[in-house]
Amino acid sequence: MAKIIDGKAIAQTLQQEIQQKVEKIHRSGKVPGLAVILVGDNPASAVYVNRKAKACHEVGIHSITDKLPGNISEQELLERVRYFDQAPEYHGLLIQLPLPAHLNEHKITEAVSPLKDVDCLHPYNVGQLMLGKAIFEPATPAGIIELLRHSHIDPAGKQVVILGRSNIVGKPLAMLLIQKKPGANAVVTMVHTAARDISRYTLSADILVAAMGKPEVIRGDMVRDETVVIDVGVNRIPADNEKGYRLVGDVAFSEVAAKASAITPVPGGVGPMTIVMLLKNTLKAFDIQN
Repeated sequence: MAKIIDGKAIAQTLQQEIQQKVEKIHRSGKVPGLAVILVGDNPASAVYVNRKAKACHEVGIHSITDKLPGNISEQELLERVRYFDQAPEYHGLLIQLPLPAHLNEHKITEAVSPLKDVDCLHPYNVGQLMLGKAIFEPATPAGIIELLRHSHIDPAGKQVVILGRSNIVGKPLAMLLIQKKPGANAVVTMVHTAARDISRYTLSADILVAAMGKPEVIRGDMVRDETVVIDVGVNRIPADNEKGYRLVGDVAFSEVAAKASAITPVPGGVGPMTIVMLLKNTLKAFDIQN
């Protein structure tokens, strides 16, 4: 049976380290700040934003959530972005995605200063990431790197297969893992919907990262023995309980855990790491601006 990679416990350790650094900053009379812009009433986005706000409060980072109506015009939204981008008390600024369809996500995220872009979505920061000179590392990919590091799993020279090519997880994770530096230096294969047979790739993986957004599509016969499995997926499926659903990953957990050497659970794996890495980026933004 696979070792469970406890993202919640690792995130708590990192959060305590961040809290200690923030307390030291407080003693100097300063406070790191994060502004989050939430547009519309997407329930999942609201949950994520509330978790970010709660985590900020726990470590002593000042945060504000600017809740805006879903029918806001692009010009009005850009004005709000510029306001927080120019406000010195907020060192990090992020726009919770996805945005309503009438808004141009690229145009909105590009309006954020690269030095406040703690989500690492600005083209400048994406380019720096590719060059191995990132100001900020995207939260979820950086969290995955930390999960491996704290679990003493070195990706150097390993065959890492990433399922999914999103700009949030798949692509930036590949960029981080191929860098010639400690905690990376992997041989990376990215698999997407054009692949005729996913198993051809998953069976070759030393480390498998599932970020497809499809519930339990990776079955036990699709991984080889002793593979390390990182499950990024968070999917709701019907269940006979009070909520009417339960959360599962992209991996059929019990089947794959029987063969893997280590695996992240859903929930409690990658998710907590995403939040704590955002806090880390906010702290870095503060350091850059002070």
